[in-house]
Amino acid sequence: MQKYLRLIRESLKGEQNDFSTGSMKRAMALLAIPMMLEMAMESIFSLVDTFFVGKVSTEALTTIGLTEVCLTIIYSLAIGLSIAPMSMIARFVGEKRPQEAARSARQAIWLSLIISLFIAVPGAIYAPELLRLMGGSEAVVAEGTLYTRIMFGSNAVIMLLFVLNGVFRGAGEATKAMRVLWLANGINIILDPLLIFGVGPFPELGVTGAAVATTIGRGVGVGYQLYLLTNGKSVVNLNIGRWGIDLSMMRRLGRIASTGAFQYIIASASWIFLMRIVADTGGDAAVAGYQVAIRLIIFTLLPAWGLANAAATFVGQNLGAGQVERAKSGVWLALRLITVYMAIIGIFYYLAAPWLIQLFAEEPIAQAPGTLALQIFGLGYFLFGPGMAFSQAFNGAGDTRTPTLLNFIAFWLVELPLGYLLGMGLNWGLSGVCFAVIAANAVLAVLAYFFFQRGKWINVKV
Repeated sequence: MQKYLRLIRESLKGEQNDFSTGSMKRAMALLAIPMMLEMAMESIFSLVDTFFVGKVSTEALTTIGLTEVCLTIIYSLAIGLSIAPMSMIARFVGEKRPQEAARSARQAIWLSLIISLFIAVPGAIYAPELLRLMGGSEAVVAEGTLYTRIMFGSNAVIMLLFVLNGVFRGAGEATKAMRVLWLANGINIILDPLLIFGVGPFPELGVTGAAVATTIGRGVGVGYQLYLLTNGKSVVNLNIGRWGIDLSMMRRLGRIASTGAFQYIIASASWIFLMRIVADTGGDAAVAGYQVAIRLIIFTLLPAWGLANAAATFVGQNLGAGQVERAKSGVWLALRLITVYMAIIGIFYYLAAPWLIQLFAEEPIAQAPGTLALQIFGLGYFLFGPGMAFSQAFNGAGDTRTPTLLNFIAFWLVELPLGYLLGMGLNWGLSGVCFAVIAANAVLAVLAYFFFQRGKWINVKV
């Protein structure tokens, strides 16, 4: 027991950043513990928003559900962009080239700011149209437009938060990424009830308060990230080299980031279409219940994602150091842990779904669809793990094309047609959509295993 406690304390100190030597299990633990805690806080943030907004109205809960689906495009871009500096910096750390690591981090910041500008303007202007497009009623549009405008208009902080944490992960400084997210989401959790309900001197902003709290929290987080990367104590020091746009490095980042972003956009777009099917077949009540179920799924999915991220960093650093078999072994270890964890959580969701949904959706009209969705997801939850672990291994190696292809097959050629067939063609509605999601993840798991075994990802150049 003492040994494990010492390992946890060491992982939270974050003193080791080169994981290409020494015990593999110890290295994976030192990477995975802070990354899982980081993702756990992101999960809590999502649930907190749902908990407090769910007490405002069904329309408010539907607003964050529909907006969140639209924002998944931004999250997808941000995660895709973060893959590029993460995989490149991990490789540079393994090769002992800190100047190149700093160079790629600076260009990743420029790339994030440029892309966020092209999203902020149209997103803020056409917020009502976006909500209508997603199937929101006029009551939802009236209550949620300002929330959606703020979330899209401030997307730069979302972009930078993900991308700069990708820099920390690639550098093996998972503890710093964890602290940043805990700070950002901790501020959001404190501000959420104050701004939503107007506690004390704070104005009562309703669902808009959730957007303001989120933006403030993430903005502070970005400021803290920049401080950590410029104080000279990080493996990546942004002060080494010039800040101007470096087209050569920008192209190298763009090559990985473009397919990395498209990889997640494919998955996100499928969720958008599925949400539209849920809205068309079940209305606001089904969307609200489905939204709660999805937030709960994400709550437990993100810690597993943190473990997969640890495998990505481990793969990148060990490939950079020429340790191919060690990189493979790390992926298999992560896969075993993720699958067992998600199987246990899936059983819990199936059994506890009615109680969990009632906790977050007070209006009875949203509870039945939410319970149904969570129980179906619980049945196939263990199938989400393999695709996640293998895909992140590819990404850590800089091979973003393979998971992009796999996502296209699983989510656009399987999930969307099957969701439409079951949800609308056979009139299964919400349950048809949920079964389509499980089927798509099963297909992704099989395909990802096949491509991992082929081993072409090992020879990718970054």
